[in-house]
Amino acid sequence: MQRAPILTADGPGIIRTADRIRSGGVVVYPTETVYGLGADPFSPIAFERIFSLKGRETEKGLILLIRGREDLDALVADIPRAVEVLMDAFWPGPLTLVFPASPNLPNHLLGTTSTIALRVSDAPVAGSLLHHVGGPVTSTSANVSGQPPARSAREAADVFGDRVDLILDGGESFDARPSTLVDVSGGSPKILRPGRIPDTEIDRVLNSESV
Repeated sequence: MQRAPILTADGPGIIRTADRIRSGGVVVYPTETVYGLGADPFSPIAFERIFSLKGRETEKGLILLIRGREDLDALVADIPRAVEVLMDAFWPGPLTLVFPASPNLPNHLLGTTSTIALRVSDAPVAGSLLHHVGGPVTSTSANVSGQPPARSAREAADVFGDRVDLILDGGESFDARPSTLVDVSGGSPKILRPGRIPDTEIDRVLNSESV
């Protein structure tokens, strides 16, 4: 079985991976949870490749990693007060927030929704990768839908072979729990998916600020 090149997650490896993303490629890279499929979210062709790799319906949107709050203005229509509180408490970290999407975003990025899911990762490799890309990167788990996510570069290579352009090896992930997913697009925060941050911690922060 042919496999994509596996690069060490050092400076040259991260720069090469960023270059591949900017040129429209699809890569595998480590996040603070498991390994993810990374691509330029504004490339329809790269998006189609990700959905094909995962065997996933295109109606569903993808989570994006962003560099920080400086990326929000181009992606979201509104930042409710509850979001400010959660970002202050848990970003960077394994909290994905579902925002009302900017009306200027392309249709392929949203699927059939009017929302967009964003996270600021606290993984150093992911942070460095986004810095070199210069903008958001997709962050859907590196797996076929319904199967366990890849927790190492080798596992990703076993799943995808040479169907991805390269794989960035940041070591093994020892915690396969996903990010906690909270929808704040409707005003009142709603936990859509339990994850690394306990529901009780989300509730504690929200209640302490009376938002």
